[in-house]
Amino acid sequence: MSLDTVRLSQPARDRLVWLKRTTGITQWNILCRWALALSLKDPSTPLVKDIVTDSNVEMTWRTFAGQYGDVYLALLKQRCVADGEELTDENVSKTLTVHVHRGIGYLGAQKELTTIEGLIGSVAAD
Repeated sequence: MSLDTVRLSQPARDRLVWLKRTTGITQWNILCRWALALSLKDPSTPLVKDIVTDSNVEMTWRTFAGQYGDVYLALLKQRCVADGEELTDENVSKTLTVHVHRGIGYLGAQKELTTIEGLIGSVAAD
């Protein structure tokens, strides 16, 4: 595993297709960034650890993170430490995968998260 490429599972891809249609956000990477932020905000450990990334959706780390790659990487490393994980490339990559997928689930499960205003409010709240 590596942070070079971010891949998604088929169920996550299907949920993102629905979210793209519902929110009007057309870029996979933007929705995945929101998903990551929502999941990292939740202090609990994601229940699913092994995710099969079998869809045709993949993007480079640079595309996923954009100009804030260092910030996203720092957040992922901090989460690894908070969860008691050793800071290895594999653990950081796995943390990214499970949190993006959990966040995609959050995005699709709450009606208020289907608008730009709802997305901003969900991450900025607290």
